[in-house]
Amino acid sequence: MRVLPVLGSVLVVLFGGSVRAQAPRTLAYDHVHMAAPDPEKALDWYKKNLGGIAGESAERVAFESWTGGGARPVQFLFIKAPDASPSEGSVIDGVGFSFPDIQAKLEQLEAAGATVRAPVHDVPGLWKQAVVVDPWGVNIELVEDRDHLGFHHIALRVPNPEESLKWYMTAFGGERTTLRGRVDALKYGGMYLIVLKGDGKAPSRGRAIDHLGWGPASIDATAADLKGKSVTFTAEPQPKPNANGHRTAYVEGPGGVRIELVEHMACLWK
Repeated sequence: MRVLPVLGSVLVVLFGGSVRAQAPRTLAYDHVHMAAPDPEKALDWYKKNLGGIAGESAERVAFESWTGGGARPVQFLFIKAPDASPSEGSVIDGVGFSFPDIQAKLEQLEAAGATVRAPVHDVPGLWKQAVVVDPWGVNIELVEDRDHLGFHHIALRVPNPEESLKWYMTAFGGERTTLRGRVDALKYGGMYLIVLKGDGKAPSRGRAIDHLGWGPASIDATAADLKGKSVTFTAEPQPKPNANGHRTAYVEGPGGVRIELVEHMACLWK
């Protein structure tokens, strides 16, 4: 059994100690897009076992309610993909959830078909944590961070974590924060982006976690800004909204992270 040290080691300090810095412009974090042979079954599993609720549309699950106004909750979306490879080995290593009793949650998830990758163990000075893999190959880290329950973080693995964190700060902003004085991260609303050292990781496209998503208020203005910073676009902004009332574009992050930009021209959320 291999323990995944998602939060237990090799975390990058950009500004040192407990210093906090807020970028001038921070985009709202929007979604995590996953792949599964049966998206409806995967949605149901995340609702039953990880506290998910109905999202904006049928293929989405959210982790907190939204009544309009303010930032939308982060949503997980699922695309139908019978042959997606696991998230382990990809630049997007996994996602994290916080619960007050992760031993009980671990047992629930295992009974629901998850595979235990690392049992509950203490990370000195931090919290208890464990790692499971959902039935479709997504690494899920469970942590006992009682100050931040629910959907907690996304973990990336790249050859140069410092450069990667600087890239995200430059492209999307984010609040520099330190969890319990030990874990440095970029904070977007209620979730954390953590970047770890990982050589030889595969690009995210075609994996169980296919891509990440940020939600600019104006996709055209954001695209112009990102192009001015030499960010690579793999798909230009759509000229018209799609069926969900969104305009989208795609860029490539460090290490092959696929990233979607989503401007919510309209919202289907009831």
